[in-house]
Amino acid sequence: MSNTGRQGLKETISTKWEEIKEIIRHEYDINDISYNTWVKTLAFHDVDEASGIVTILILSDNIHTLKYISSKYTLFFKVILTEVLGIDCDVTFILDKKDNITNNNSEVDKTPRSSNYDNSNLNSKYTFDTFVVGSNNRFAHSVALAVAENPGVEYNPLYLYSSAGLGKTHLIHAIGDFILKNNPNMKVQYVSSEHFTNEVIGAIRSGNTARMNKIREKYRTVDVLLLDDVQFIIGKESTQEEFFHTFNDLHSAGKHIILTSDKPPKHMETLEERLRNRFGWGLIADMQPPDYETRMAILQKYATLQNKKIDDKILEYIATNVTSNVRELEGALNKILAYTRIEKQELNISDVEYALKDIIDNKKHEVTPKLIINIVAEQYNVSPENIISKKKNSEFAQPRQIVMYLCRLLTDYSYTQIATILGKKDHSTIIYGERKISNDILTDDDLKTRIDNIVKIISS
Repeated sequence: MSNTGRQGLKETISTKWEEIKEIIRHEYDINDISYNTWVKTLAFHDVDEASGIVTILILSDNIHTLKYISSKYTLFFKVILTEVLGIDCDVTFILDKKDNITNNNSEVDKTPRSSNYDNSNLNSKYTFDTFVVGSNNRFAHSVALAVAENPGVEYNPLYLYSSAGLGKTHLIHAIGDFILKNNPNMKVQYVSSEHFTNEVIGAIRSGNTARMNKIREKYRTVDVLLLDDVQFIIGKESTQEEFFHTFNDLHSAGKHIILTSDKPPKHMETLEERLRNRFGWGLIADMQPPDYETRMAILQKYATLQNKKIDDKILEYIATNVTSNVRELEGALNKILAYTRIEKQELNISDVEYALKDIIDNKKHEVTPKLIINIVAEQYNVSPENIISKKKNSEFAQPRQIVMYLCRLLTDYSYTQIATILGKKDHSTIIYGERKISNDILTDDDLKTRIDNIVKIISS
């Protein structure tokens, strides 16, 4: 592209501004929701012709919008402006209100919380800024952000599932936090299924119609409902009935519903079918245990948030040995921080091994079918007894076949021995199960990732 030189930059950028945004849209594959929400309304403000710094105006007075756009789009504009203009450019964003103009390095958040935020039951510590994205949760994070950027438009309902401690609660709080900081007038409500159930039961026992109507008004008049651990309404008929009508009212009104669970809807076989069907209307996304790189990033982020400098060797030790979930990672690091405060000195690896002896068992485990069964059961949220039972439920079939596959991969047990352990009449079932998983992981990346994570946990 031709070099425009330093002179006439303002006129050139003004003329090409819409073209520049369109180039960014296509070059970086920005979806329609994100583009219309964040990029389309950005206005060219000014350029310093001596330094090449381009100032872009955000048509908002919200500091959270400034921080988000600056963190996500600065590099995109910098690269494309440099290409279009033929000179090195830098970019800074400012807010529409002059008294709120802040550079994109600002870490100070002075935006007052709205009354809607105070009534939302959100935990302000759980934001997108504090959520660490890795290969295990990248898709869930992306769709959560898409919902937060434009609630009520796509992926409704959004259904997130994972084993305990992998960040799904953090993510739905982050959605609510983001929505309210960018749309303070919206009504967002977070509630755990247990709390929702207790409210419904309390109203029914009291026989007070006004109390039940108050619950309905609370949950059926919101713009966004965040329901955590929806599996806990299983078996509670009155709660399921109440939530069914709440779901219908919100969905038909174009309000957004975000749900979390420990399993996908199709595996919640004892949940009413009409609810299972509705949970699948929008988008379902799972979150897997973090890989080593993500575990390190989580520990580094957490240490930074605590304003603590921890030796990387200590973090590497924790990341290598605590592999199951984020909650245990943070628990291990919290224990190290506590020991550091008590001892008032830096800890070495030996000190860390001692401090975490009740969390990390450093003895080498023999890999046995029993160990494999227990770990697979834990990862799939089923009991070991169900894996070795004769039950043919679909939720037990895949973990059972994974056990067969891993027993052949990680142990010296024969097909016949594995069949005996799993209560099968002959070894042909084991051969079939092993071959099915071997073939499936060639085409199913999610399954391969899940099995790789299970192997890492077993090996550790």
